Amino acid sequence: MSRTTDLSQRLGCLLARHQALHDPRREPRNQLRWLPELRSWQARRLEASFDRFLRDPRRRPAAQFFLSDVYNDRDFSRRDADIAKVLPMMQRLLPGALLNTVADAIELGLLTHAFDLRISQCLHEIAPRRRKLDGRLYAQAYRACGLPRLRDHQIDLIARVGLGLGKALRMPGIMTLLKLSRGPAKAAGLSELQGFLERGFAAFSQLGDVREFIAEIEEDEREVARRLFEEDGDPFPHLE
Repeated sequence: MSRTTDLSQRLGCLLARHQALHDPRREPRNQLRWLPELRSWQARRLEASFDRFLRDPRRRPAAQFFLSDVYNDRDFSRRDADIAKVLPMMQRLLPGALLNTVADAIELGLLTHAFDLRISQCLHEIAPRRRKLDGRLYAQAYRACGLPRLRDHQIDLIARVGLGLGKALRMPGIMTLLKLSRGPAKAAGLSELQGFLERGFAAFSQLGDVREFIAEIEEDEREVARRLFEEDGDPFPHLE
């Protein structure tokens, strides 16, 4: 089986799973009242973790891109629906390496949402009368959900998306290709996908050492996971 076929099957499978997981009729946990509170709390946690990047003018754009487009509480269903509509065309026009990065981004969003649903269900069970989330309750739910290997894979995907965008910047003609596709993408209703790629490239072009930046994020997130699973008394020292 060719790499192109493998990639096509991976993307198709991920998009189908993504659609099913976000459908409230097929996945009732999407309607849990804890879900928006959990997403909001995690967004604040990530922003606190990224504080040193956000205060660095060179790293701020890349950090903001991660917070808004890669690993946050944003709803990526529109972007991924765009991908589903143009998958055949994307495979003809875009380099395979960049498509693999897009697939990694979809898988990351899928896995993150699956974890959010799992934690929301756990919060519903262990704290049915609570309305606000804090670090202690989050840590309790996180440990109850378990799956440390999948948490490791989630962090692997964060690194792969970042490194993949960094590598794509060095591909000959990739920026020109994106600029040329801006008009057709807008006309076809594909602005979310186009915006994701353009924002990522614009942010990473200012970054300098992509590997160092990604390595720091990866190290931070693995340390957070370690503290959570080991029942550290203060797993979020940077979060008030």
